[in-house]
Amino acid sequence: MRCLPEADPGVPDLRSPLRYLWWNARRQAVPLLAGIAYATLWWLVQALMPAVLGKGIEAVTAKNTGSLLTWSAALLALGLLQAFTGIMRHRMAVFNWLAAAYRTVQLTSRQAARLGATLPKRLSTGEVVSVGNSDIAHIGSSMDILLRGVGSIVAIVAVTVILISTSLPLGLLVLFGVPLMAVAVGPLLRPLHDRQRRQRELSGELSTRAADIVAGLRVLRGIGGEQVFAARYRDESQRVRHAGVRVARVESVLEGAQIVLPGLLIAIVTGIGASFAVAGDIPTGQLVAFYLYAVFLIGPMRTLTEAADKLTKGHVAAGRVIRILSIDPDITGGTGTSEGGVLRDSYSGVTLQPGTLTALATSVPGDAIAIADRLGRYAEGDVTFGPAELRTLPLEQVRSRILVADNDARLFNGRLRDELDVRGAATDPRIREALDAACATDIVEALPDGLDAQVAEAGREFSGGQQQRLRLARALLTDPEVLILVEPTSAVDAHTEARIAERLAKARSGRTTLVCTTSPLVLDRAEHVIYVENGRVLAEGTHRQLLDGTPAYAATVTRGED
Repeated sequence: MRCLPEADPGVPDLRSPLRYLWWNARRQAVPLLAGIAYATLWWLVQALMPAVLGKGIEAVTAKNTGSLLTWSAALLALGLLQAFTGIMRHRMAVFNWLAAAYRTVQLTSRQAARLGATLPKRLSTGEVVSVGNSDIAHIGSSMDILLRGVGSIVAIVAVTVILISTSLPLGLLVLFGVPLMAVAVGPLLRPLHDRQRRQRELSGELSTRAADIVAGLRVLRGIGGEQVFAARYRDESQRVRHAGVRVARVESVLEGAQIVLPGLLIAIVTGIGASFAVAGDIPTGQLVAFYLYAVFLIGPMRTLTEAADKLTKGHVAAGRVIRILSIDPDITGGTGTSEGGVLRDSYSGVTLQPGTLTALATSVPGDAIAIADRLGRYAEGDVTFGPAELRTLPLEQVRSRILVADNDARLFNGRLRDELDVRGAATDPRIREALDAACATDIVEALPDGLDAQVAEAGREFSGGQQQRLRLARALLTDPEVLILVEPTSAVDAHTEARIAERLAKARSGRTTLVCTTSPLVLDRAEHVIYVENGRVLAEGTHRQLLDGTPAYAATVTRGED
């Protein structure tokens, strides 16, 4: 299997939606089979009730009190059994729904964690979010409907056998009528499948648009683009609405067929049965039983059309999940080992000496990000870590030893303490030290519950500068062997920036640290400064040495000021 082989090596190739649904069914085979057994018994009990009721009517007609009591007791027993099997069927249906839905959540979550930076490059945010919003429900429903679907088939077969044994013409009518009705709704499934897929794609695009607008709302208001993007959102929303209406048109025909087709069967069976009763071929009790059988068949037949609808939606949803699971990471690791040492990017020439606070200044900001990505193994590159090539080391080892912290990192909702101490091993004094080094102590002190305060989604209650300082504290608490910070002070004032620069040097004393920045306050605190132009190292030294000896560096960091 291409996705998560280390998590479940026995899983087959899941690049087909049908295979994914079948794999889900196999993983919960025991509860699924138990649910099918309860559902089948539930349907069969209902299928026997018309026959028992017909016998009771015949007993009333014959004025046979003993037979009437017997069949009344049988009807009561069937009612109690129906209640029990109905409860257990529903219980197992809910269990199977939840198992399939949240197994999908687990798989996609693990795959998202495995892909890391690869996922946003391949799929939009809205498409990933839609898996958790709607696709898991459709996949769960496809497992749920299997219980009643299989049971309804058994019930139809049982009713057909009973009718054939009682009246061959009526039994044959049901035997051939039910498959014909199932075939009649077949042409609706393909257009329904296509329209549902299109609606799902548009919904994912709309979710992405909404996420982008919410994330950039402050910027949009600042530049006066709020109305423009609102209009674009309305246009895309209308496209989703029209796609939903097209889906509803097919579904409405399908729902109508669930009423009309069984209704026709009821009318035909009842009419023929009535003619038999008038002719004296069958007793009155059997006529009532035939009518009840015809009415009863509405349930199993509607269940079959419902199964076709839900399995179609489940197939579409499984296709979206498979699209995520079939993605391979852009970056993979090896099986080598390294005791650490000098971290060097051969393309640019940037070299980090162990235990040194190094600053990286570039004429183009994108160059610093590219170098940080290569050093952190987020992009391919000829990078060595000590005597070993970085690409030969296991990716998990690289992530635990080399941390790249940039301004795209997010705060998640939850306790602030848990947000800062992501490994759950730091003591309160250690957390306070990291907050002090990041000049974030005042942020925590201003919160009513301190470190136990709840952080809202993406830390929206904090300003940009506060979020940046909290992210820096989180990175320092992780205490990696190599820490790479990308513009860690770009959103704070000069006074705070100077304090962070001073405290950062102390907090990372003896640890390998790279700070990508063009701030003179931070550069002046670095032990070693590297200046990169056009992607290659142009000069190295201390901040003051480069100011005096490298005009290009001086122009970059002073921005033309004296």
